[in-house]
Amino acid sequence: MAGDREELPQADFYDFEALLSDSERGKLAQLREFLAAEVAPFAADWWNVAEFPAHILPALARLELSSPALHGYSHLFAGFVVAEMTRVDTSLATFFLVHHDLFVQSLQEFGSEEQKSRLLADAMALRITGAFALTEPDHGSDVAGGMTTTATRIRGTDGCAESWVVNGSKRWIGNGTFCDYMLLWAKDTDTGQVRGFILDAHLPGVTRTKIEHKIALRTVQNAHIVLENVTISEADRFAGIDAFADTNQLLLGSRVMVAWQAVGQQLAAFDVARAYAVERQQFGRPLARFQLVQQQLVQMLGNATASLAMMVRIAGLRDAADAGGTGARMEQVALAKAFTTARMRETVAMGRAVLGGNGIVTDYGMAKIFADAEAIYTYEGSHEINTLITGRAITGVSAIV
Repeated sequence: MAGDREELPQADFYDFEALLSDSERGKLAQLREFLAAEVAPFAADWWNVAEFPAHILPALARLELSSPALHGYSHLFAGFVVAEMTRVDTSLATFFLVHHDLFVQSLQEFGSEEQKSRLLADAMALRITGAFALTEPDHGSDVAGGMTTTATRIRGTDGCAESWVVNGSKRWIGNGTFCDYMLLWAKDTDTGQVRGFILDAHLPGVTRTKIEHKIALRTVQNAHIVLENVTISEADRFAGIDAFADTNQLLLGSRVMVAWQAVGQQLAAFDVARAYAVERQQFGRPLARFQLVQQQLVQMLGNATASLAMMVRIAGLRDAADAGGTGARMEQVALAKAFTTARMRETVAMGRAVLGGNGIVTDYGMAKIFADAEAIYTYEGSHEINTLITGRAITGVSAIV
């Protein structure tokens, strides 16, 4: 039986991975070796006790996967990296996204030369870690317009800003309990515009509390942040951001990567469900011999393949933009995020059903996949918000107040 399974086709049923270059496939193989040795055997234990494995970060950094474009890699490769991480452990992939696709990418796109010189190399090498402090206790999808965290300019004798005093709170901040820095968003009390700041997380007045009792992404350390008269130097304001709209392309990129997570989550569910169906004996034969089980596996594979195909096209649009093309539009990305996460929800539910009672304990892998999918379905724009963004684009009428 084991020998037969070695001949079974991969979950990437149409071999989209063949679109990668030879060097990209080689680097992806290195990532798989790292994940198989350092993450897969331990991920369920980390999830069960809700602890983040900080000790693996130096080895992860040595793979040099931060900011793939700087290493000459494609957007398609970057997507496969996130999907493959998610396939093994969604929590590690989420840490990677928050740190690299939000914090590091923000430094690259909006940081001053002095800020880049001071922080970028250490951030890319994971010698320091970052977070993205946007969401608030009472504001999620509407946070850009409803932000209550404030930044008040303190002027020097020459009338120029010397520092800012920040007050407010943030919630659901991934990596927030242990990060060294946060990209913090606050509303300028003078202009009403949203500003970005590099917040040293150890400054006086910053209180970080771990959010407990989660049923998804338990390894990720989400924090509730309280900011009380926190003084931030003008040198730590993102000079490249004059308003929240300046970050649209950054947020588009992170939304793309969460859609890639939805692909990886489906590949993981298919891997576990197929292996279980081939091995598990019921009524004197493998589950895989039952027609309804085969139907579920095929539907799972179809969902994953359709989602992967959509993301391959999004990656192609983004690669074309780097060559002077138009790129992926927000409504296209919103559709991808909404579609892939909806298919993911269906896929992981069928996978859990294939495992029966064993599908609700983390010992067999599927329960963790099933639970983590709920977080992917919600963050980086809920399914409903992304649906309405696309709906506005195709009708010309906004249903979002």
